[in-house]
Amino acid sequence: MSKKTVAILTILFALILDQASKIYIKTHFQYGETVHVLSWFKLQFIENNGMAWGFEFGGKAGKLFLTLFRVAAVFGILYWLRNTIKRNAHIGVVIAIALVFSGAVGNIIDSVFYGVIFDAPAHGTATLFAENPYGELFYGRVVDMLYFPIYEGESFTFFNAIFNGADSFITIGVLLLFLFNKQAFPKEEKQVKL
Repeated sequence: MSKKTVAILTILFALILDQASKIYIKTHFQYGETVHVLSWFKLQFIENNGMAWGFEFGGKAGKLFLTLFRVAAVFGILYWLRNTIKRNAHIGVVIAIALVFSGAVGNIIDSVFYGVIFDAPAHGTATLFAENPYGELFYGRVVDMLYFPIYEGESFTFFNAIFNGADSFITIGVLLLFLFNKQAFPKEEKQVKL
């Protein structure tokens, strides 16, 4: 199988898994609902405007800037992936960049389209392709649901971040880039002129 095919299959798999899980959670969970899978793993439905830990800046203009910045970054990642395949880099590097790309695209889909395809019911679950969507194009909220509170005390929770599949793919991709850093970022040999 060619490296280009591996990259395409990785991207498709990651995007389908990410979007299917987000759509399922959004249409089957009430906002804030939690399902205990294991003592240290929960599914908890929350949304944010697209930044880590729900951080926001600049209101509506800041949200638009963030979304447009992400779109530009995705084109840069795609260019990097294309060049990596062309130079016949290690398959681990190709998969790593494909995962980072698909994770970024997955969260962009939420930010760009979810505001115009979902409603925001006060009580109950959201409707896909709703008649009265909750927002506008480029102003959707990112769906998060993966919660791993490894330790929960009275005043402290270890690892209290709630994230999604796209975030996971970005993290795995970055970890793979660290693992394959010599293949991902090869140093050019300098030729000594005599």
